[in-house]
Amino acid sequence: MSTVKQVMVIDCQTAGISGDMILAALLDLMPSIEKVVEAMRSVKDYHVGCRTLETRVDEVKRGGFRAKRVETIAEESKPEKTGAELEDIVMACANGLNLSDEAKKFASTSIATLVEAEAKVHGETAQTAHLHEAGSVDTTAEIIGVAVASEKLDLLKNTLIYSTPVAVGGGLFRFSHGTIQSPAPATLEILRSRRFSVTGGPVESELTTPTGAAILVNLAETVTKFYPPMRPTDVGYGAGAKDFAEMPNMLRIMLGQPVDYGLLTNEVYELETNLDDVTGEILGHAVDRLMREGARDVCIVPMFTKKNRPGQIVKVIVDRENLENLSRILMEETGTLGLRVYPCRRHILARESVAVEISIEGVKELVNVKVARDSRGEIFQIKPEYKDLTRLAHKIGKPLRQIDELVRMKAREIFLERSS
Repeated sequence: MSTVKQVMVIDCQTAGISGDMILAALLDLMPSIEKVVEAMRSVKDYHVGCRTLETRVDEVKRGGFRAKRVETIAEESKPEKTGAELEDIVMACANGLNLSDEAKKFASTSIATLVEAEAKVHGETAQTAHLHEAGSVDTTAEIIGVAVASEKLDLLKNTLIYSTPVAVGGGLFRFSHGTIQSPAPATLEILRSRRFSVTGGPVESELTTPTGAAILVNLAETVTKFYPPMRPTDVGYGAGAKDFAEMPNMLRIMLGQPVDYGLLTNEVYELETNLDDVTGEILGHAVDRLMREGARDVCIVPMFTKKNRPGQIVKVIVDRENLENLSRILMEETGTLGLRVYPCRRHILARESVAVEISIEGVKELVNVKVARDSRGEIFQIKPEYKDLTRLAHKIGKPLRQIDELVRMKAREIFLERSS
């Protein structure tokens, strides 16, 4: 039984994400923000050299739309810190605030993700790496703020969190190491290490920051181009610092209730090509090889091609990891010069094959039965293996159709008894 109580979508495909943007969007979802602001201000007590720290939350407009804007204003004499120092500060603050275990883990993994990325791009260790912008007090305040807000919104338990592909911007920008292209090396390393989907543009600016990327990859469980099935309950908007003419510079977060039809989902790819000069023997061999090499399914659809010549459309369902290999096999075996590749989201049932002892008219036989269940564990379909049915039909001397019906009925009775 699923324990998911709510669904959240972080929609960062237009304006990217930064620590202050996601924090502002979360605050926009909350009826009261005082506890989060107090937690952020307490960060000052753990940063050596931080004299003052003020957090401002305002209503602003971006591209004509309202959104919340969070600014952390601090005076500190030592903004640069090592990775070890920054991780210790975050954990000391999380412990001092008595955050839940889930919130502490989120804060710890987020800062560790940031530190490890900065260390790798600079060729240092995570413990000794010196962080410039990332070492400032506002980085800690944003991570702690997101941890507290997520805890208050119950996002770290019983919530399925999705993200759209994240916009990283483009062009050049200046920071402590000089002029560099967007996205920043640490941002790119975080997204690369988690195989997170990205999209460039739509403006020449840094849209996704290392802190925003670190928070994003530790919150979102799944990346999707489209919103999942859900009933929206609330929407929060978090504004970035800049106001672009090309698009509203804001992050959108949507909360909702899951729509559960009892179906599981997975992501696959469909390979497709048209053929009009391949023999049946070659096609048969190609299908056999594709299935041996890991294709989920292969089908052939008859058609007419140019000049009314008969031909075939070959469709192959493959997993992501087999995409390149099976594409090459299909081209080698059929001689096709090109393939169409479509990403697909499938609704599926959980399947298992179980050997069941069936007794019919005094004859006992083991019959392999495919059992399909929905996400709630309820039996959706029972299908006996054809070869086992034919063996039993020959032994008893009854029509295959009758044996099939008897086996399905008895198998269902057995499974219902086991589940009761």
